[in-house]
Amino acid sequence: MTMPSDKRITICGAGTLGGNLAENLARIGFRQLTIIDRDQVEERNLSNQPYFSHDVGRPKVKALAQSLFNAVGARISGIHRELTAGNGEKLLSDVALVIDTFDNNAARCAVKEICAKNAIPCLHAGISDDGYGEVIWNERYQVPPDGEQDPCEKPMSRTLSLIVISVATEAILSYLDKGEKKSYTITLKDLVIGRF
Repeated sequence: MTMPSDKRITICGAGTLGGNLAENLARIGFRQLTIIDRDQVEERNLSNQPYFSHDVGRPKVKALAQSLFNAVGARISGIHRELTAGNGEKLLSDVALVIDTFDNNAARCAVKEICAKNAIPCLHAGISDDGYGEVIWNERYQVPPDGEQDPCEKPMSRTLSLIVISVATEAILSYLDKGEKKSYTITLKDLVIGRF
């Protein structure tokens, strides 16, 4: 497979899934990545997200862009802004693929609707604190409701996160290489990865 590094990809979210996925894609050769996230790096992010103690207080997108440039020379575009239904069409325009890793219902709904309306290919990746993950294309995706607790406050399994990131990477490569839209569910307890 020839690496499609000329494809423009936008990752929505620079947290556990989005940040690590951006790092994965940059390290395998993708060079036209845009990351959208409104958050700053907090100390509680350091265990599961690709940030360092000196990044605390910085916008996640800026810290990630600098880290990936230092590591592999990738020039990542970081947009430090909240994606909403009002600004989403502009933020998600002119891309080959959108990857949604947001951790809240409103942002996920906006991404899903904008991509559907504008026929933008979109892959959603998410995890729950009960050991379940999913990598699902927009056509089959159902936005989950927000939980009662801030997702960053829940204990996360780094193992599950890394599996979901790896599966998402393979789904992205399969789509860009062959046009295949493969969706997956992941259950950590049984270590089952199911395709549907």
